[in-house]
Amino acid sequence: MKIYKNVFEKIISLENLFLAWDKFKSDKQKRQDVRKFEWQLKENIFKLHRDLKYKRYKHGEYVSFYIQDPKQRHIHKATVRDRILHHAVFAALSPIFEPTFIPNSFSCRIGKGTHRGIDILEKILKQVSGNAFKRCFVLKCDIKKFFETIDHRILLDIVRKRVKDDDALRLLEEIIESFSSKYSTLFQRKGLPIGNLTSQLFANIYLNEFDQFVKHHLKIKNYIRYTDDFVIIAGERLYLKNIIAPIHFFFKKKLALELHPKKITIRKFHQGIDFLGYILLPHYRLLRAKTKQRIFRKLEKRVREYKNETINKQTLEQSLQSYLGVLSHANTYKLGQKMKNQFWFWLSE
Repeated sequence: MKIYKNVFEKIISLENLFLAWDKFKSDKQKRQDVRKFEWQLKENIFKLHRDLKYKRYKHGEYVSFYIQDPKQRHIHKATVRDRILHHAVFAALSPIFEPTFIPNSFSCRIGKGTHRGIDILEKILKQVSGNAFKRCFVLKCDIKKFFETIDHRILLDIVRKRVKDDDALRLLEEIIESFSSKYSTLFQRKGLPIGNLTSQLFANIYLNEFDQFVKHHLKIKNYIRYTDDFVIIAGERLYLKNIIAPIHFFFKKKLALELHPKKITIRKFHQGIDFLGYILLPHYRLLRAKTKQRIFRKLEKRVREYKNETINKQTLEQSLQSYLGVLSHANTYKLGQKMKNQFWFWLSE
């Protein structure tokens, strides 16, 4: 196993911090807290660098709020200064851990994403089912309260396997320990904030342990994971039923996680496989009903923002094309026409 030293120096280098700022600010320049930080950008970046270098850095408090996407999510937003550091940490750690991830892990990775994941799932389903001529079943699972129950000690132990740099580890611990969920105890701190860029990377590092267990211990080839949702495809229902127990055991003993008991399903391919916002059937692909509703709701909101002059015409048109792009990955020609008609109706109201 390759180990890495001098990680701390890479994280806190001025070059890395300024690059982190550039990536962070790209779509946030109109926000008041970002503009305030930019007003004295050099001074702020140099101060962050000095605080990190001389071990004075302390992670700030979070601002929390709820969003509907589509279910309610509790978001915790860090300060601009902390979020720049998150980008700097991501830039230094991603090259270390990215090569260890399996190809069929699709969340928050360059060149992956939901559309790539659903394409690969469709390809596997066609292979296993012999283009719908053979039996094909899909086990779908979801981890219960995943981000809220990630164990800090276990996460840091996993990181320590590859990062042998005490200063870097102290900094990572400061970031991880800056948040704890209601599932924490006096002896176990748990939880990562939804909203931190580092949380996405830490989640993949954490669940890569499970990915490796699936591939190398259970010897499962047809497996796809997107954050805490995963599917396993096989030709026999009994085989899938029998692997649920060892999966349960691994999560509980190794990662202190639990499968959601109400979200463990085994379905035949021809019944439709609901994954990543789409429903896959042997000869076509549909958009999930909740995904349709969410897209129409968001597009209507963008039209209102345009009418209130909070976004310009170019941004509005980009939003429309983005949502049409989502539809283009399914058999939704009529739905696309309906969306365009609805868009022009909202504009004309």
